[in-house]
Amino acid sequence: MHLSIVIPAFNEERLILECLNSIRESVNAHRKPGFTHEVIVVDNNSTDKTAELAMQADANVVFEPINQIGRARNAGAAAAAGDWLLFVDADSLLNPGMIADILQMIESNKYVGCGSIMHMPDLPWWGNAVMRLWTVFSVTFRWASGALVVCRADAFREVGGFNQELFAADEIDLSQLLKKWGRKRRLKFTILTRHPLVTSPRKIKLYTGREITGQIFSLMFSPHKTLQDKKKLPIWYDGRR
Repeated sequence: MHLSIVIPAFNEERLILECLNSIRESVNAHRKPGFTHEVIVVDNNSTDKTAELAMQADANVVFEPINQIGRARNAGAAAAAGDWLLFVDADSLLNPGMIADILQMIESNKYVGCGSIMHMPDLPWWGNAVMRLWTVFSVTFRWASGALVVCRADAFREVGGFNQELFAADEIDLSQLLKKWGRKRRLKFTILTRHPLVTSPRKIKLYTGREITGQIFSLMFSPHKTLQDKKKLPIWYDGRR
């Protein structure tokens, strides 16, 4: 089994090495015959040292000139040689326990893919409330968060990958497509819960409560128009780091 780990990255020089180190440590903890992997960092038109740092860390770096999360993930998948794909955000950290669960899922031959619950350290009370609510939705409806999506490469390509008409929530769209693909083949899509993905709480720290509330209301009352317009998704695309 060959696992391709794809990291979309736009101006992530502060966090990319920590992410790559977590991948190295987690994968090295589970080396065994028949298991190989590759790491692909997608430089999504960065203006900082993201690509340079990734290359120094021996990652395969590909370039995607259009700033869009789904497009960057698709560019990484296009360069991937693995029969399984693992997409993880550059501000997130894998852990050995999660990799163990992912490998167990793959080796069971019962799944088309998975997501994971998340842990964001140092959140204010309302941030923790939002995360708990998202966890309930994620586990109940089996929606992967964008921070981590794992799937069979053949399924990913057959369903068309991440929807490039969407500038956010494309991971939920992909989750639905993978579940449908899997049902026809008696394969499941699940959300891992034993070893949460640690991901950065920076959006909570970089944006005011008013900005975040405004983004939430925009998504609630005009989801289609908002998700298809990058200008209406500043928390994802204004470049604040």
